[in-house]
Amino acid sequence: MKLRLKDFSKYIAFYGDLRRYQKMPHAEKVSWRDLYPCPRERTSTTAFDTHYFYQDIWAFRKIHASGVPAHVDVGSKVDYVGFLSAITQVTFIDIRPLVTGLPNLASKAGSILEMPYADNSIPSLSCLHVAEHVGLGRYGDPLDPLGTVKACHELQRVLAPGGNLYFGLPVGRPRVCFNAHRIHSSDQILEYFSGLKLLEFSLVDDSGHLRQNIDPAQGRDQKYGCGLFHFTK
Repeated sequence: MKLRLKDFSKYIAFYGDLRRYQKMPHAEKVSWRDLYPCPRERTSTTAFDTHYFYQDIWAFRKIHASGVPAHVDVGSKVDYVGFLSAITQVTFIDIRPLVTGLPNLASKAGSILEMPYADNSIPSLSCLHVAEHVGLGRYGDPLDPLGTVKACHELQRVLAPGGNLYFGLPVGRPRVCFNAHRIHSSDQILEYFSGLKLLEFSLVDDSGHLRQNIDPAQGRDQKYGCGLFHFTK
């Protein structure tokens, strides 16, 4: 990978700062083996991943407002499930179990294609930025072109009548970016969950803005948006 000119200048600035720091009164001795350059973090604003930031807040607020005593998450970001455990009992399902000693957080080894739950048994369920990976082998799972479709059907199977499913994944022009992820149209997702009722569609658009409770059709023209679907059965 080529070192960009602007990155090179940032490394030059780093070593300049190091030299100045070492000459300051009370400066600690700095060993070369302990150097840990972070040259890309001098930004005018705090950077964040808009997909994960907004989707996790979106789902957290809904689950908190619902007041459910227990919630099941399938494969979402571990920070999100950790924060959820502060407000409810959380069970985290993943092919790679999460091993922690955190109260109110349990983990089960399981596949989104074959969840260890009976039909119609989970009242509160989330799966955020997960289903687009299924079947691409990225996490050691078997290759399957229908991975996302099967994952959606399995989530629909275990959701209890009257329960809530909070679901998110990339939306826009349908395509596969092997082996990282797929992008689906919002129409495809509504078709995959045809047995459920859509309560809300929200979108993190290509500009990084959260647009809440909008027409799912507005997800069609995105290059790499994040569709947020709130379903019930």
